[in-house]
Amino acid sequence: MNAIKIDLYTDVICPWCLIGEHRLGQTIDRHFGDRIVDIEHHPVQLMPDTPASGLRFSDVMKSRGLDPDSVQRRPQAEALALGLKLDLNRQPNIFPTLKAHTLIRVARALGSQHSLAVALATAYFIGGRNISESGVLADIAAEHGFDRTEAERLIECPAELEATRARVKQASDLGIRGVPHFVFNGITALTGHHPEDAFVTAITRSLQH
Repeated sequence: MNAIKIDLYTDVICPWCLIGEHRLGQTIDRHFGDRIVDIEHHPVQLMPDTPASGLRFSDVMKSRGLDPDSVQRRPQAEALALGLKLDLNRQPNIFPTLKAHTLIRVARALGSQHSLAVALATAYFIGGRNISESGVLADIAAEHGFDRTEAERLIECPAELEATRARVKQASDLGIRGVPHFVFNGITALTGHHPEDAFVTAITRSLQH
């Protein structure tokens, strides 16, 4: 039985990443449930210079000449089609993600990386929580294999944060700019939002090599 290795590049503050994670999960359950699937997350920071206090999403969109409501309309509709009740107005702020990515990186060794990544994005978008706040991060991490005190130490440790920055740079050096970015068995890749059949095709092709 061929295993499926999926390298997944995301950022916690990207609604399309949360949608892509759910789409991926549904695709695997429906079409590849008999396969061993290994999902490894890699960090991408869409807005690495976001201050600790955060930024207003509407202000950022307006500064780019975009209408915030129009930007939110499509991902909300796509999420609803997946059964995901995503109201982007619940989270009006953009927060820095380096600490969240650090916990996701470390969670690989604990076997809880994918579930933690999804939980953090869900807490941010659906729970409206500040996923740069140490207490919030430690609470969520404690539900995914971490000792709470250790989680707090990790996200305040300069060496651990620097290790995460190095991973972010690796993704950038690979030319990955758009997220979510999926690589299946190191062979086929998808970037951005895609329907389920595109996932099925990409995974099937990767299994034929």
